[in-house]
Amino acid sequence: MNETAPQQARAEIDLAALRANVRELRARTAGAQLMAVVKSDAYGHGAVPCARAAQEAGATWLGTATPQEALALRAAGLGGRMLCWLWTPGGPWREAIEADVDVSVSGLWALREAAGAALAAGRPARVHLKADTGLGRAGCQPADWPELIAAALAAERAGTVRVTGLWSHFACADEPGHPSITAQLTAFRDMVEYAEKAGVEPEVRHIANSPAVLTLPDSHFDLVRTGIAMYGISPSAELGTSADLGLRPVMTLAAPVALVKHVPAGHGVSYGHHYTTPRATTLGLVPLGYADGVPRHASGRGPVLIGGVRRTVAGRVAMDQFVVDLDGDEPAPGTQAVLFGPGDRGEPSAEDWARAAGTIAYEIVTRIGGRVPRVHLGATPEGAAAGGALRTTGSAAR
Repeated sequence: MNETAPQQARAEIDLAALRANVRELRARTAGAQLMAVVKSDAYGHGAVPCARAAQEAGATWLGTATPQEALALRAAGLGGRMLCWLWTPGGPWREAIEADVDVSVSGLWALREAAGAALAAGRPARVHLKADTGLGRAGCQPADWPELIAAALAAERAGTVRVTGLWSHFACADEPGHPSITAQLTAFRDMVEYAEKAGVEPEVRHIANSPAVLTLPDSHFDLVRTGIAMYGISPSAELGTSADLGLRPVMTLAAPVALVKHVPAGHGVSYGHHYTTPRATTLGLVPLGYADGVPRHASGRGPVLIGGVRRTVAGRVAMDQFVVDLDGDEPAPGTQAVLFGPGDRGEPSAEDWARAAGTIAYEIVTRIGGRVPRVHLGATPEGAAAGGALRTTGSAAR
């Protein structure tokens, strides 16, 4: 982050770090292709610039949750293979098929909608059949798998569907040694074997998410899906820190200190006076709040670096701002307050904020609000020429 504080809060996104993370993750996959998961605006980092950077580093697939996310990437000029998996009845199946987006199918209703949309589009739907191997969310139960496979093969014969993938998702890959990991891998192999013996010829089989990429080489198959690790954040404390995993956090969140003032001992701070000054001191006002994604649950605990010193949020985080007890120090207004980043200057990490808020680092970066501009650093000339904005603000950043 630039040492000169910007005039407003912003999230700087280090695309060079993202590319390095993708290359590191690819090196762990023993030849499997890599899908860059850019759902939820690339976990809050900016989907279009991050997708381009990931492709530049060798990602051959992009992954989104909603079809709207996938179609927005296509509209921005992103090519390559793309999978979208979170469908509801009546969704934009035809638009996705026409945009060359592979779609996920967990049950017969979805297969029927995909096939019907394919007829309207005049081209087959590329479908990944999802198996519920134990997560209990989307996916077809093992007992229903034969019926779904038979229906998919019938749709292939009719020319409306091409089964391009078989896939599933881990429940506890971020907990090394959890018994569900082996059980899910076994179930996935069994369901893949059944499908292939029945005549399915998938291009890719995939189950590995970020923690599985890092710790479970037997799960890599033909394709791995990297989400949080691509952004330089450890999937869980049990797996180690970002540095332990050879990853660099991509987002730095900072704001200029808006006000520094002297207050006496016993002065209440912020709503509810959950913090009162134990002595005469100085208070610093930081113009970020829960409307910007700073978790209110981190009130009184959230860490922030100001003037080279780690501080803690004093009192409640408000909608647009929070206060820090500066212990008598007087940094000039405009001095950077760094909430989290890669740690080069001793600033906290997203994991530190997650611990303070009793949540996970995924939520910390993903929840950063739309009025915080994303400033993308390290875009290549090719990416910029393709339309990758170096600075995006508000709704354009989302």
